[in-house]
Amino acid sequence: MKRKPAGRKPARRAAKRKPAAARKPTRKAPANAAPAQQPLQRSEGFIPAPPPRKGGCPECGSRNIRMDPYRGESVCGACGSVVAESLIDVTQEWRAFDDDQRSRRVRTGAVLTPTKHDQGITTEIGKGRGELFKVSSKKRAQYYRLTKWHKRLIKSRDRNLSFALSELQRLVSLLTLSKAIHEKVAKLYQQAVNKGLVRGRSTESIIAALLYTTCREEGAPRTLDEISKASGINKKDIGKTYRYIARKLRIRILPAKAQDYVPRFGSLLSLSEKVQVKAVDVLDEAAKRDVTSGKGPIGVAAAALYIAAVLSGEKKTQREVADVIGVTEVTIRNRYKEMVETLGIKDEVEERVKEEELLKA
Repeated sequence: MKRKPAGRKPARRAAKRKPAAARKPTRKAPANAAPAQQPLQRSEGFIPAPPPRKGGCPECGSRNIRMDPYRGESVCGACGSVVAESLIDVTQEWRAFDDDQRSRRVRTGAVLTPTKHDQGITTEIGKGRGELFKVSSKKRAQYYRLTKWHKRLIKSRDRNLSFALSELQRLVSLLTLSKAIHEKVAKLYQQAVNKGLVRGRSTESIIAALLYTTCREEGAPRTLDEISKASGINKKDIGKTYRYIARKLRIRILPAKAQDYVPRFGSLLSLSEKVQVKAVDVLDEAAKRDVTSGKGPIGVAAAALYIAAVLSGEKKTQREVADVIGVTEVTIRNRYKEMVETLGIKDEVEERVKEEELLKA
């Protein structure tokens, strides 16, 4: 017998593909066949459950698996077969009927928040000196040394953030600002620390500048006088720091609108909502006629509130408005004259003022 020469095996011939006409037609369901079972609708008490590791339902192969938390079973949403049973309940095993019970039984802390220097997950050895006497006398000295060194080993960045965020908490509380503004300012300050923008500058001035910036972005502006009075920093220093931080962090802020000041100034002057809506309408009409462009938004808002109060019968004197808002009477008077003359309501406003004066007399 002759041996075949060693070498590669001959390649197999590719099977010829049958033409489309020669292929078997797909099987169609008979006309009298029972309709397919409809998948289970999502009902109350059923929640989606993760499918088993090896595929889905062992009966029909569907991956629409739902868990019944009351029976501890996983049920297929297509055919209704029980995929798994006697599931372990991983929720809390305790119940609480009031806040006091909940605070005593809960074993987790508060949510993470950027308003804390450590996101609210700090580690502390004991709470005050009273904890020192809860340990034995032999380990008391060791406990004291551990507490002391734990405080010393905190990084300078954390100390800076701790002081800055406590100052921010004070300003937010004093100016009655929202939680969203509080968290946004905290994030911006952490960005400034990471980029080294805080070095060589006052922490209070940076916090005040970021607060002024964020309030304008969020539509709840505060004047420089208010922030300066609350923080104890000169307005010139706040403005200088504000321009530096905005340039480095690439924060682009549009000029504040007079309409944004109306709700807060109206509340300070104890004016009704009707007067505030009227003031916003006056400002919108004045903006259409290009009266407010180039003017300070605070003075324009004060003049609009004065006009709206007079027209609505809740008259406030220009001195009262100036003292509460923090602008001069001359500013209010100039903005008032420009607006009433352009809007054509000068005669109506002056007539209302005369009627108020006659009633007081």
